[in-house]
Amino acid sequence: MVQGAGIESQLLGVGQLDALDISEAELRRARLLRMAREEPVRLDRPVFAWVEDAADPGRVAVRDRDRTLTYADLAAEARRVAALLADAGAGPGTVVMVGGARNAAVVAAFLAIELLGAVYLPCDPSWPARRVADVLEQTHAVALLTVDDSPASSPAIVEGSTLAEVPLLRAADADRPGWSGAAPADPSAPRYVLFTSGSTGAPKGAVVEARGMLNHLFSKVRDLDMGPDDVLAQTGPLGFDISVWQLLAPLLTGGSVLVVDDDTARDAVALAGLVRREGVTILELVPTMLRLMLDAPEPSSPTLRHLLATGEELPIALARRCLDELPGVTLLNAYGPTECSDDVTHHVVTHGDLALRHLPIGTPVANTSLYVLVAGDGGWRAAEPGEVGELFVGGTCVGRGYLGRHDRTREAFFRDPFSPAGSRLYRTGDAVRRLGPDGPLQYLGRVDRQVKISGVRIEPGEIEAALRAHPAVGDCAVVVHDS
Repeated sequence: MVQGAGIESQLLGVGQLDALDISEAELRRARLLRMAREEPVRLDRPVFAWVEDAADPGRVAVRDRDRTLTYADLAAEARRVAALLADAGAGPGTVVMVGGARNAAVVAAFLAIELLGAVYLPCDPSWPARRVADVLEQTHAVALLTVDDSPASSPAIVEGSTLAEVPLLRAADADRPGWSGAAPADPSAPRYVLFTSGSTGAPKGAVVEARGMLNHLFSKVRDLDMGPDDVLAQTGPLGFDISVWQLLAPLLTGGSVLVVDDDTARDAVALAGLVRREGVTILELVPTMLRLMLDAPEPSSPTLRHLLATGEELPIALARRCLDELPGVTLLNAYGPTECSDDVTHHVVTHGDLALRHLPIGTPVANTSLYVLVAGDGGWRAAEPGEVGELFVGGTCVGRGYLGRHDRTREAFFRDPFSPAGSRLYRTGDAVRRLGPDGPLQYLGRVDRQVKISGVRIEPGEIEAALRAHPAVGDCAVVVHDS
């Protein structure tokens, strides 16, 4: 493995992507039928700059059950961690894996990586050592940084570092003078890579640019009307795309991030109690956990303003319970692929939506264009309102493709024929329809075998490939059963 190599060489340029097979007439129709939202967003200012220049450096920026960091504390810790990483060879375009039992230090770790212009790679502690080693091999990571100072807390990460010969660093060891440089302001720079399930057995690393990440952060800030009094519960595991905005969005407004430990995040009763005690105002959950929390004693909280459902389809019956049992709380149905910087649509659920068979997933977030297309013998054509088609996404949110996986990149990413040269279009593989000429989108399922279980994107083919690798297995098939 070539440690320290930048990831740009492993990514396809726009000119290397295929053109979408669509006629000029259908291009014109698709432009007329597209769903788009354009808003000015500051994309050239790194998150760290917002933290270091906070209006009130003494305000609480991030806390967990053991530590509280003000904005000044967070900026100083990020600079110390950046110095530690720089000594290990981290710099522009290099990849740093971050893992361990998540806590407040993970926010400082992300900001440290951003300061150096490096690329953030989150690692879930539950990953087996073989997956850790495979991901390290694909990314040419320069270091593994654990945010938990307990050696026994992340055995897979430790073992993985031995397998891949990558140095293991601990955020708690950053007791040196802080790195003195300024964070680079390059919107096109890769900012993080997240690994999703792969149908061939190898996980795919989706690369997101700084502008896509920042555009999504500000979309959340605006659509949730976030401000300095908000407390957002960070509940998503590090390997999930939702963890990125949960860790960072409040920092753009002087708000606070409450990092919820894994045990509490998986316990509906404990989580409901934490939301009440800590004054949480914004909470995001997969519908499976949301249902369990509503079943808990005293699920409501006087401070909660926004409840987001994401990761899997939000059932009508569950949405009805939320609206009835949590009056005054906005229920937001969110949808988006990892490859497009997380959510690309938002929808505020109302009682009127409950008459539908499937809840709407909404309309585009800022600087995002959505196209519903139908495949035919003559290429793709634009779907009429009400007609089922496949969702394609364009705009600032679209990522760079899959790291080192040119074949899979060309299957899902295309040159965007609807926008200026240099843009990408992402094929989601999701079946949707638009509810009327001016209505929102409705999600109807996958067009391939991919499934989501408790918010986790799973390719049955990846499981089949792992099973076939066992010498005692000749062949196999993986199917999903509803319980």
